Amino acid sequence: MINEQEIVQNIKDLVSIPSPSGFTGDAISYVSDFLKKENVPFYLNHKGGLIATLKGKDDSKHRLLTAHVDTLGAMVKEIKSSGRLKLTMIGGYRWNAVEGEYCKIHTADGKTYTGTILMHQTSVHVYKDAGDAKRDEQNIEVRIDEVVKTKEETEKLGISVGDFVSFEPRVEITESGFIKSRHLDDKASVGILMHLIKLIKDNNIELPYTVNFLISNNEEIGYGGNSNITEETVEYIAVDMGAIGDGQSTDEYSVSICAKDSSGPYHYELRKHLVKLAQEHSVDYRVDIYPYYGSDASAAIKAGFDIKHGLVGAGIADSHAYERTHVSSLRHTANLLLHYVQSELA
Repeated sequence: MINEQEIVQNIKDLVSIPSPSGFTGDAISYVSDFLKKENVPFYLNHKGGLIATLKGKDDSKHRLLTAHVDTLGAMVKEIKSSGRLKLTMIGGYRWNAVEGEYCKIHTADGKTYTGTILMHQTSVHVYKDAGDAKRDEQNIEVRIDEVVKTKEETEKLGISVGDFVSFEPRVEITESGFIKSRHLDDKASVGILMHLIKLIKDNNIELPYTVNFLISNNEEIGYGGNSNITEETVEYIAVDMGAIGDGQSTDEYSVSICAKDSSGPYHYELRKHLVKLAQEHSVDYRVDIYPYYGSDASAAIKAGFDIKHGLVGAGIADSHAYERTHVSSLRHTANLLLHYVQSELA
């Protein structure tokens, strides 16, 4: 029933839409247009996020699934005398993860300019410390693809402090089933939730409980999913990336079920329920702990909501850099969620 290619197309479309935290309107509009075609009721909150609802047989108890469209990015901090730009980060990453990357500068009057994120000391023919200089806000800059030699010439383009800067995704789909792109965190999950909604609608699947889908837009800065949670909500699952690295069990081919992250353990009974569903339905899964991670589900708990919270997601390699996952991980994640929304409460 899961159509991997539909999920991949959703992801490809989404990662191609610039949406650093604070600049997510176009990505939210993309999801809105999809929901309109599927005749799914939704509304936008004041923060700019989106909440869609599929009614279940029992509307007195709700589930909530959330994924976020906001991504890492930057903002113009200063226009240098050379006409180049200094940046300030949006979200948590390291400058070396975007050094050499193409970018776009989005001005307040709607213009878009391209550029490249570089070290000031890039040229090895000029700078002896090109390899050793610290990758930080003082040395990283944007070389704009316009004829500008001074601060005044850059300002004449309409570029100013506070303009958003997005990173080129460079999305590729390989014949071996990998999807490589920036911003798979968390647009891979949004693509999965869109496909899940379509499956439920197209196949007239009866849900035992009402399911709300929150597409949040501030997760990378810590508070995307800590509001607009109905009083009836019993279970809240963040669908986000599974982190891969040394000491982790998560891989690119299965669904990751998080037991604990930097915020503490996730709800034990809900986690066991997800594991049982995976086992019963031959879903390849890994249980894991993410040491330096927080989710919209943990943000909701910190905000004081009385819910059972969980975290699952496709395994994403090299998170917050040039990321990669495999279609099998997308499939297993979608399958687990499809069985979850049809199951009894944990």
